[in-house]
Amino acid sequence: MAGTPKKNLMLFGGRAYPELTEQVAKHLNVSITPQSAYDFANGEIFVRFEESVRGCDAFVVQSHCAPINQWLMEQLIMVDALKRASAKRITVIMPYYPYARQDKKHRGREPISARLVADLFKTAGADRLVSVDLHTAQIQGFFDGPVDHLWAMPLLAEHIRDKYAGQELTVVSPDAGRTKLAEKWADTLGGTPIAFIHKTRDPLRPNEVVANRVVGQVKDRLCVVIDDMIDTGGTITKAVEQLLAEGASDVVIAATHAILSGPAVERLRDCGAREVVFTDTLPIPAEKRFDALTVLPIAPLLARVIQEVFEDGSVTSLFDGNA
Repeated sequence: MAGTPKKNLMLFGGRAYPELTEQVAKHLNVSITPQSAYDFANGEIFVRFEESVRGCDAFVVQSHCAPINQWLMEQLIMVDALKRASAKRITVIMPYYPYARQDKKHRGREPISARLVADLFKTAGADRLVSVDLHTAQIQGFFDGPVDHLWAMPLLAEHIRDKYAGQELTVVSPDAGRTKLAEKWADTLGGTPIAFIHKTRDPLRPNEVVANRVVGQVKDRLCVVIDDMIDTGGTITKAVEQLLAEGASDVVIAATHAILSGPAVERLRDCGAREVVFTDTLPIPAEKRFDALTVLPIAPLLARVIQEVFEDGSVTSLFDGNA
């Protein structure tokens, strides 16, 4: 009997950041599939979906904030449950890729944990991964299947361009490794100059940075310091202090992922930056917000990508062919 299969989009959300899933659902005009999810007394996680998922195109949203291992395991269990319930295709939406900084071996006897995460999702049953601003692009190759690497730069750059129109801008990379990203930012902002901070880092002492000197034109200019994530804030706040010492008229920080561990909020609040701009790929609770903070919504971008994937459209076209 001939027939055309009917496509069915179903959206699922983990417990780490339900507000983001709700925003995505609102933009897609779909409902979140109800589920039972709870922890046993010993910490084991249980997930069961309350509706049939057979033959559906499943999109599983989870933000990997602290405690990161719990939410990673929950998303893996959700994928496994969908596979065993005969979902037709499972797409994992992870706005922030967990363990992304462990993408290579710096010394012997170290893990490549970013690859391990990709292997875990493949084993669980994921067909596709979607993430925003991976720490390094090579992580796309760790997953044996399609990976949609989304950019938050257009969203962040549009905010900077609109708010600081007419000012002399310089895009600043907090280290030499982000200069290519700084060049893309500069092109997006209309060909502004770029600069970078020459720094040293002790490999035996993570999250501790020594800023050395600024390379590039920053004097009497509004400097936009860009990065993919801010964890403890040590790198970025030292960069701000260095730029102000070198004569920058003002400094704006723009980053995608607000991890904000330990003293990060105090450092960002007191570093002298005029504005700190994040997207909400990770939850930023009220106690971590301050006057100079601006948070831009990532849900519209995620919703557009989900729609394109569901309709077998082009994700790359959302980024003018540059994704």
